[in-house]
Amino acid sequence: MEFNTDFWMFIVRWFHVISGVMWIGLLWYFNFVQVPSMPKIPDDQKPAITKVIAPAALFWFRWAALSTLIWGLILAWMNNYLGSAIILGIGSNTPTTSLIGFGMWFGTIMAFNVWFLIWPNQKKVLGIEEASPEEKKAAARTALLASRTNTMLSIPMLFAMVGAQNGGFLFATSVG
Repeated sequence: MEFNTDFWMFIVRWFHVISGVMWIGLLWYFNFVQVPSMPKIPDDQKPAITKVIAPAALFWFRWAALSTLIWGLILAWMNNYLGSAIILGIGSNTPTTSLIGFGMWFGTIMAFNVWFLIWPNQKKVLGIEEASPEEKKAAARTALLASRTNTMLSIPMLFAMVGAQNGGFLFATSVG
């Protein structure tokens, strides 16, 4: 069996998709399950979430974010559209490149939020890093807003990525 370019593109795309599924799955778990459920959990049981489950989930969450970003950039480079996608396909007249570009930018913003807003603030909330009660409250709010922003950005990001893989048909089709 020969390992040609198509094989390696498949492998890189597979790692990108698997990483993305883990990342967005955990993002949606936090926003649709864990955070809304916390007020319903008895206080004596909350340490199981804050000391065991959340730190483990946040470990996989942040590394899946980085992995998704890296594999996506490698994939764009392998497909020769990295530069064009970064500038949102301006001047290329290809809706596919524009869609991939928007998806890449949304994903990059989301990964930035994970590493530079959510994780540093969650360390304070979870007691991994020392913080006063006021600092913990402010950190919780910042982490929540960044996470909710990522949840909202995940929808157009996924739309753009799937749309691009389907030839950007929504934007390439003429009306009439």
